[in-house]
Formats: sequence, C-alpha cells, structure tokens
Amino acid sequence: MHNMALNRAFFWSYILQSRFIRPAINDTYDPGMIYYFLSTVADVSTNKHINASAIYFAPNMSYSSSYRGFFNKTFPRFAPRTFRADDFNDPIHLERISTLDTFTVHDLGSIRPDTSDDYTSDYYRINEWYKQWLPDDVVGRHDTKTTYQVEIRYANNTNETFTFHGPPGPDEVPGPVKFTRPYFDCGRSNRWLVAAVVPIADIYPRHTGFRHIEYPTYTAAAVVEMDFERIDINQCPPSAGNIGPNRFADTARCKNETTECEPLHGWGFRRGGYQCRCRPGTRLPLQTRRPFLGEIIERATAEQYYNGFDCKKIGWIQKLPVQWEKSDPYLREVNLDKYPEYRDQVRGPATLNQPQLNVHRVLDFILGMNKDNCKRYKPEDLQLHGGVMYGAEEFFENEAKMALRLANFISAFLQVSDSKEVYSGKRVADKDLTEDQMIGETLALVLGNSRIWSAGTYWERNKFTNRTLFAPYAYKRPKITRKFNVEDLARLNKPEESYLNKPWFKFLKYRWASNFDNLEKFWMKIRLRFNETGENTMKFEHYPTYYRGARLEHGYWTQPYYDCHGKVPMWKIKYVAPFFGWDSLKVKLEFKGAVGVTMDLLKLDINQCNDEYYVPNAFQNTHKCDEKGSYCVPILGRGFETGGYKCECKQGFEYPFEDPITYYDGQVVEAEFSNLVDDNLTRFNMFKCRLAGATNVKTGLVTVFLLVIVSYGLYRVR
Repeated sequence: MHNMALNRAFFWSYILQSRFIRPAINDTYDPGMIYYFLSTVADVSTNKHINASAIYFAPNMSYSSSYRGFFNKTFPRFAPRTFRADDFNDPIHLERISTLDTFTVHDLGSIRPDTSDDYTSDYYRINEWYKQWLPDDVVGRHDTKTTYQVEIRYANNTNETFTFHGPPGPDEVPGPVKFTRPYFDCGRSNRWLVAAVVPIADIYPRHTGFRHIEYPTYTAAAVVEMDFERIDINQCPPSAGNIGPNRFADTARCKNETTECEPLHGWGFRRGGYQCRCRPGTRLPLQTRRPFLGEIIERATAEQYYNGFDCKKIGWIQKLPVQWEKSDPYLREVNLDKYPEYRDQVRGPATLNQPQLNVHRVLDFILGMNKDNCKRYKPEDLQLHGGVMYGAEEFFENEAKMALRLANFISAFLQVSDSKEVYSGKRVADKDLTEDQMIGETLALVLGNSRIWSAGTYWERNKFTNRTLFAPYAYKRPKITRKFNVEDLARLNKPEESYLNKPWFKFLKYRWASNFDNLEKFWMKIRLRFNETGENTMKFEHYPTYYRGARLEHGYWTQPYYDCHGKVPMWKIKYVAPFFGWDSLKVKLEFKGAVGVTMDLLKLDINQCNDEYYVPNAFQNTHKCDEKGSYCVPILGRGFETGGYKCECKQGFEYPFEDPITYYDGQVVEAEFSNLVDDNLTRFNMFKCRLAGATNVKTGLVTVFLLVIVSYGLYRVR
C-alpha cells in the first residue's frame, strides 16, 4: 500500500508537469478521464490487499483533455475512485461466489455544489486523508517542493534533462507517505479502512506566459486504502521493537515469570497473534514441542491457564567459556567427514556444480563479483541456476506486483479505451497512449520502490502508436537519490542487444501467442460525470465493461544473472509481466508487450535449513546445527550471507549456558565452523543442546538412607 501510493504520486506529478517537455500549443497534454479511472482500477485489481484507490484534486486544480474547448479550464471537483465490490450476488456471476474481480468506479467530484457529498468538506466521511496535504498554502513560493531530475535519451539518440517537482523525499520530515486513522467507509464498502496518502505536485497557475509567477504546489493527493482488519495487532509489552504508541501493548497473557512474548506476523486484527517463549534459564516441559501459541492461551479456561503454559527452570547452568582452544583432532576429522565439501575446496564458478554445495565458497564467488572482474568470466558463468533464488517469488512479491499493475493498466486501456470513438456534446475520447505517459509510468516504478533498480516497458514490434519499436527503460545509480535515467532501448540496433531477442521476451511472446483463456477477467462498473461542470453522473455504457489481464503467476522470473555490461552492474533478478490488447480488427486479443522490473539478488535471504528433497533450494541443508539435539529455524532479514538461522533445542533438550538468548545464533555457528576448518581456536563443539534432566538437584534424608542401605547390601555380598 505504501509503495503503490508513492508510485501513483510520482507518476501524476511527472505527467502533469511533462507539458514543459513538449512545445506549447493551444491544447493540454494531460491524460483523459478514462486514463484516471483505469489507473485506479489497476491499483486495486493487481493487489488483493488493497481495497480502494483514488486521486483527490483540490478545488479548481484538475485540467482535462476530455472536453472540447476546455483548454486552460478546470473541473470544480475531480476525484476518480475505485473500490472492490462484493459480487457474490451480481447477475454476471452465476456461481454466486465472490470473485474479488468486480470494481465500482465513481467520480466523487460529480456532485451538486454546497452539499454534504463534497469531499473537501471537514464533515465528509471523517475526512482526514484529504486534510493531510490539501489545501496547500504556498502562494508565490518556489522553494517548497522537492525536485527530481530525469535524464532522458530517446530512440533517435537525442538527450534531455527534465526536472520536476514531486512528493517529499524519504529523508525529509515529514516523509512522503502519511497514514490516516482508521475510519468506517459507511454507505460504500461498509468496512473499516486505513489509507496511505501521498501528495501530487504541479506548477500552478498554467499557461500564464510568465514562468516566474507559476509556482509548484500540491494540487491533488493519491490515496490507497486497505481493510483495517488485515493489520496485525501487537499484544506484547513495550520493547525495542514495540516502542508505540500501541493501544494493545502488554495485553498478552504470557506468564512473565518464566515466559516472554513474541509477536507473530500475518495474524490480522484479532487476539492471539503471539507466542510465549521460554525465558533464558528455563525450558519447555518435556511433553511440549513448541512455544505456547497465543491463540490457545486466549481460549484457555482459568484452570488450564493456572496449571499450564509454564516453562521449567534449568539446573546446572554453565558459564560461557572465556579461553578458547583448538578442536580435538579426532572431533575435527569427524566434522570434516560430515561436511566433506570443506576438505578439498573448489573456488570460482565451479563451486556451484559440486555434488555437495560449499556455501562459503559459493558466496565468495558471488559476493566477489564486480564490474571489473566480471569481464574475465564466460557468459554462462554469470548466470546462476534457479535454486540460488529460492524464496525470491515471495520476497520480491511486492516489486513483481508493481510491474503487474502497469501491465494490467496497459491491458485495460488498450481493451476499453477507443481513441476513435465519438461522443455527443463536448465529450472527447481519450487519446492513444503517448511516449510521455509510458516514460512516466516506467519511471514511477523505480521512484516508488527502493528495491527496484531498473524497470522497462517493452512493446512488441508495431504495437505502439506511430512507433516500430518502443521500450522506455528507467534505472537509478547507487548512492544517487534524486537523479534518475531513462533510455529508449529501441535505439539499440545490434541483434544481441535488442530486447526482442531476449529469452524472457521470446518466452512470453510464444506463451501468449494464441490461447488467452487463462487470463483473469476484471469487471468494471463506471459512473463518470455527465458534463464538464460535473453536477450529475452517468453510467459508462462502453462495451465491453471488462478487460482481461495477467495474474502474478502468468509472469516470468529469470534466473539470477550478473549484469556485467548493463547500466547498473550487479547480481539481478528480473520479473516480467505481459500485457494484451485487441488486434487490428478488434476480434481477438494479442500479445502487445511486457513490463519488467529488476531487483538486487543480494537483498534476498538465504535459507540454509532442512527441507524436502524436491524443494529447489540450492542452500538447503547447509546449516551447521547439531541435528541430534537441535533443529534449524530461519531468521529473516540477514540478506545474502551465511548464518541466517538459529539452532533451537529439540523437545527434551535444553540450552545449557547462562545467556540472554536460548538458542545458538547461526552467524556465530558458521564463524566457529570456519575456525574449525582452518584449525584455529574455536568453540564449535560446544554448540550442542543438553539432554533435559531434573529441574534442580535436592538431597533428602530418605534418599541418603536408601543409598546407605544399598551400599551396605552390596558390601555384604562381596
């Protein structure tokens, strides 16, 4: 939701100011109304977690090309909004099943003046999202809005540097995104919603002929909303990761004497989204396999709660050793027999082809690659096999959805909008997609998501208006936050450089050459303004009122590769999503192109823990936990490095050391194992869980008396 709102704000800020790129004419370059509507539809249709998306313009700030003779005129109000409709009882769907693929699209600016439906009013639906940024009172000042610089290189090799005003940067206070308080969307979706709001900048007033009196200001706000009930609540006490303000803090039912609270993600807005872990110096009872789940504790009776959910105290706790020693030669040989890949170690790209993967040497090869030494390797050495990117589909899912959102928007526009359509009155059909719009959409992918390093919109031959080839490619360079580059890859003439010959483009082209039945069908119920004054609405009667677009699984993930000769040399993963439109006869769909985004492979987490044999994870079962008494648990957020796990004690075993934690950290385990391999001082052999015995040791008179009798009997037998 955060990145989607930021993406839309950057695009609209760019496209509203892109008129300065083109020559001044007695017309407007702004997108038409259908572009606005379909843009909000694509926001919601791509992401199941987003409930609504809208663009709210300040009064008399929205220009449009949808009406004849409307040059330099504004709508009194304009607010295209899309929200997901519950279509279980819709006559279109005979199954009576909610598909989540039907969207209600309204222009909330089409109202009678001075009514309670005015979204700029203080009393309109707890109107906090509008007041976050609007109205913007900066009349006459030119230094209040953040500027972003884009260097554009066109297909004819002409260059241009364009500077535009946009939302605040992430390093500024306040940041670009503000979140509203939850509010109930009464009468529409009838749900509790929470919104992310980002301002949209423009130069105002327009077409004065005197640039010095035109100043940057926030003219609109991009608002993306989601169901409030999808947000997790944190019931754990305030701590370093739970600073607050949090109304639900310290409401967990963990027994603080022996357990501590740990939140669980993905639980939603309900109780029990935590688990009670044993405190240091305690262990789970022998009959308990895992930490106590909060959901079970919340449902427990008073008797169950009083008699259970306790951890047992550990006796004979040891101190961590201060003086280290080299490993015993016999134990060292035992460990090297267990991990034979560390005896005769192979280096370079050959490490990826060994029967047993040496994770340290593999990472030495991957992390040691740079733009200088990459030229010494063969092209096939710069391509890693798919098992290295295990987990990328989930880790980079949000970035893939950004590409899918643009692909589905282009599909919707090509299938729904018709530039040759004739309307009655002054209404004018939306024009075909322009270069500036596609450049702006592609650039917004990079601006709106810090994980995306480059993005491209690749059109098939002769599918873009008045262009044989067209492929705007946006990228950013490391350590430069507000300077970006855009190139049209259509200028590349060599066959090996052409995007048409790339394996991912050819794969999607051949896959979607004929059969489109598997595409998702998205239905729209659009109501737009009756005329330019917008006092009434009317139904959009264009047929079809749906479009077909791709789902996330219809895209293509490339293998990890090092972009040695690219604009940003690094290990990358690319996701590409296709888009579709009507053929020349408007009889059937055809493949029109693809949208791709590239991410940094080294941001991905490595999973070294055990898994099933058929799971395509190159690093599985490379952990160094003692499997006799402990098991491996992944730790997220440690990146493309070894040690992204912890060794938890199994049921019936206990952690024997006096330590603030109750597990062995994977990074420490890996470091000590490297010391063992190099025959240096190490404590690797101490990283084992102890068999759990009695909670403590007591000496009783009865026990002593029985021992004396047994000893005396044994002595008499002799």
